[in-house]
Amino acid sequence: MSYTPNLLLRNVRPVGGDFDGSQTVDIRITDGTIAEIGTELNPQKENETIHDAGGAYVSGGWMDMHVHLREPGYEHKETIETGCAAAAFGGFTEVACMPNTNPPIHTRDVVEFIKKKSEQLPVEVHPIGCVSKEREGDSIAEMSDMKEGGAVAFSDDGDPVYNSQLMRVALEYSSMLEMPIINHEEDLKLSRPGHMHEGKVSARLGIDGTPGIAEETMIARDILLAQFTGGHIHVAHISTAKAVDLVRQAKADGINITTEVCPHHFDLTDEEIERRDFDTNVKMHPPLRTQEDVNAMIEGLADGTIDAICTDHAPHAIEEKEVEFIYAPNGIIGLETAWSISVKRLLDSDVLDLQTLLTKFVEKPREILNLDIPKIEEGTKANLTLFNVDEEWTFSESAVRSKSKNSPYLGEELKGRAEAIYNNGRFVINEI
Repeated sequence: MSYTPNLLLRNVRPVGGDFDGSQTVDIRITDGTIAEIGTELNPQKENETIHDAGGAYVSGGWMDMHVHLREPGYEHKETIETGCAAAAFGGFTEVACMPNTNPPIHTRDVVEFIKKKSEQLPVEVHPIGCVSKEREGDSIAEMSDMKEGGAVAFSDDGDPVYNSQLMRVALEYSSMLEMPIINHEEDLKLSRPGHMHEGKVSARLGIDGTPGIAEETMIARDILLAQFTGGHIHVAHISTAKAVDLVRQAKADGINITTEVCPHHFDLTDEEIERRDFDTNVKMHPPLRTQEDVNAMIEGLADGTIDAICTDHAPHAIEEKEVEFIYAPNGIIGLETAWSISVKRLLDSDVLDLQTLLTKFVEKPREILNLDIPKIEEGTKANLTLFNVDEEWTFSESAVRSKSKNSPYLGEELKGRAEAIYNNGRFVINEI
């Protein structure tokens, strides 16, 4: 990372706004602002850094609206700094971090601590505050005060908001504050003690499973509560075909609902647990589902039912994952590989074209969180991601920027990656 307020990007192909990726241009950034877009621009200042992108695409900076940075409290898994390094490598210039920290993000001072810790980084961090005090699900947190401190949404993620009356009150507040409630959709009485998807594979392996209905019943409840209150419900990490159908119908009914999906849920199935001999790096929650569910995720992305792509980046230390499958914590890292998996499953298979895929990374997360959307226009703040869709590379341990390495994609050959990001006057070139 370097502080580079003045930068001349040469030979880039912008995608977004008036650009469709077919035109090669130069972009001059002066004092962190896009000052000029043209062809064959010449350096104007001695302190202007020149970077020839060699025809790489450039878009507005990507955003992941669902990550776990673990700080404060669990710095042995990840810190704000290492999590943002992983985000930068993955092409993300902004992330929203979930509140299951210690202490949880349930008061304004914790929100402001996170904002302060990240203010000098190239990746902007937007804290998501708790719905309930201490994230215990009993009483409503100080939502308005957290908004004043910089929170962008509210969630008890890691656990659902299980109390229906509490969720009703939260959605009423969300309507007044114009901020979404992001719920981890899980009926705990139906899901526990599940360690994988309940189905043919879990039966064959003899492992307690979590049925899809545990997710679907909570989504159905939240749809009804959102309809009743007028609040904005956002379904976190959707994973089942019936869940997608529920959201699709709710949108058709005019209910204020949005949702997101993780790359592993439109790429991998529960068969991986058997194929990989109980590798704990394919254990996450919601669990990997069936091929039918994977197909539904892809269909939901294609028809717009699923708004955004997120990672649910969930670092765990090696010793935490190197245990028997049923004792391992749920979660995988995902920031570094999200783009490559999306290229493989969505772009190369012609499910989405490049511009539509980028809306899932650039516009939609920010629309949901009511944040400014970066644009490639003269006079706007430079918030950019440089990327390609065809470079073949190996996700080796040397490419991991996270403090943890719990990824099912470690060692795999991937295609397409983020080459660099520019944000907050800082330029990060990603070296493999």
